[in-house]
Amino acid sequence: MNRMLLRRLAFAAAIVLGAAGCAKHEAAIEQVRPVQLTQVTLGAAGDSAVFAGEIKPRHEADLGFRIGGKIVARYVDVGAKVKRGQVLARLDPADVGLQTDAAKAQLAAAETEYNFAKAEFERFQALLDQKFVSASALDAKRNTMNANRAKYEQAKAQLAVSANQGSYAALAADQDGVITAVNAEVGQVVTAGQTVVRLARAEEREVAIAVPENRINELRTAREMGVVLWANPTRVYPARVREVAPAVDPATRTFAVRVSILAPDPALQWGMTANVVLRGDGIGAAALLPLTALYQQDGKPAVWIYDPGTKQVSLRAVEIGPYREDGVVIRSGLNVGDLVVTAGVHKLTVGQTVRPYEGTPPRDAAGKLAPPVPGSPSAADPARKSSAPAAQAALRS
Repeated sequence: MNRMLLRRLAFAAAIVLGAAGCAKHEAAIEQVRPVQLTQVTLGAAGDSAVFAGEIKPRHEADLGFRIGGKIVARYVDVGAKVKRGQVLARLDPADVGLQTDAAKAQLAAAETEYNFAKAEFERFQALLDQKFVSASALDAKRNTMNANRAKYEQAKAQLAVSANQGSYAALAADQDGVITAVNAEVGQVVTAGQTVVRLARAEEREVAIAVPENRINELRTAREMGVVLWANPTRVYPARVREVAPAVDPATRTFAVRVSILAPDPALQWGMTANVVLRGDGIGAAALLPLTALYQQDGKPAVWIYDPGTKQVSLRAVEIGPYREDGVVIRSGLNVGDLVVTAGVHKLTVGQTVRPYEGTPPRDAAGKLAPPVPGSPSAADPARKSSAPAAQAALRS
């Protein structure tokens, strides 16, 4: 009985050890990792720069009443096209009318006092000729007449001011344009000078961009400049730099730059996203790579190079240039046609066997499809179905 039990235990132990050995053998199989590749093209990366911005009007003014009061009417909304002299809003005219009536009454009183003082002076002048009054009495009447004359002139000026304020109760456009903002509503009490609407002239449009202080010289060395709308990237509008801020912004460390669009059309709407593209002299041996292609080796930049013959990757040191919105410029270290790994670089080792990612064929610096990589599944059999979901999961792992 004991011998049978021992035999069974030995048999079970052998099975367990055999299964463990198989598991270890299967775990030792190396997984061929998929990688995304970009084909290097030299000379096309250093001659262009892109700055994102926003379409804005060149001339824009905040309009408000020149007197305070309660808004009783507003005739325009955002986006309304207005003509010069068109009434945009109106204040309650009751208080302005009362002020005008009071100014008229003050003018009548001042005129009466002045006429009386003038008549008194003329009578005393006649009495002085007859030696009935002294010269000092005549001087006193003269001073009274002059003071009342000044009060009369003051009352006339005050009435003119009140009449002007009556016209100030209507807010009119001082030029043709479009209303871009409304900051007050009917029934609101506003003070003198408070912004009610914002008016922009429609004939000139420009792009507002922020340029880092280490790239401001690119604006001066650019041979050509154009504006491309994010909504319509196929149309390029010629442009030129109109204004560069004299000082850098203390928070963002960038210069505010205004780029004028030379031939605007109705498709350019205010607030739209636009890219300002510069064409410069360029760097003959420079290449543009995605930021995800960079790797650090002993604190120095490097990239992984894929060899189609051995299907292995090797690490190569490079010299990087400026960082841009669309990638990083590689000044040296790459050759034309090199296949650079652009995804999963931190999971690779020197000499590791990899395979090109089937879902995304290699592309050059201009974004065009590169020739198929020799040895890749797509090159061997173009009709083969891609296992993109599995490859994406492998990349994420």
